Amino acid sequence: MYEKTYPSKRFNITLDFLKKHISTNETILDLGVPNPFSKIMVENNYKVINTKGEDVDNNQSALQAEDYSVFTAFEIFEHLLNPYTVLQSVKADKILISIPLRLWFSPAYRSKTDMWDRHYHEFEDWQLDWLLEKTGFKIIDSTKFTHPVKKIGFRPLLRCFTPRYYLVYAERQKR
Repeated sequence: MYEKTYPSKRFNITLDFLKKHISTNETILDLGVPNPFSKIMVENNYKVINTKGEDVDNNQSALQAEDYSVFTAFEIFEHLLNPYTVLQSVKADKILISIPLRLWFSPAYRSKTDMWDRHYHEFEDWQLDWLLEKTGFKIIDSTKFTHPVKKIGFRPLLRCFTPRYYLVYAERQKR
């Protein structure tokens, strides 16, 4: 598995979830530029197309230009101003999305040096569920998991048992 180079727990859970729901003969459009997890998908025999870094808040044409049967967005929706419009533009009937959950004991993430590396949304699970429902998707499976950190303190202790990530597999309802 991916223990030294990657955030092993999160990537292993996500890969197992992907394998549970998506066969390797399907084409995946992964929202975002090529990244460590899209490389893991390729290493596991998935055919992956990444977007090119377009601002999908303003222009969703990249979601219409490719031929794909599965849409993935792993830790991307929290950076978007308008994930509703993005989901409306998805051509695939199958989607896998993971998001960091809003934590009551920690403020939303905001990089001080990178204006793009910020969380506009930090969802509660029901908010992502509602967003998927409003855009015509039905949740088939979901899971939450923690993200402990190797630090000492009250917040690191809370991270040991408070779910940090929410991972969802959903299918479009027939129109």
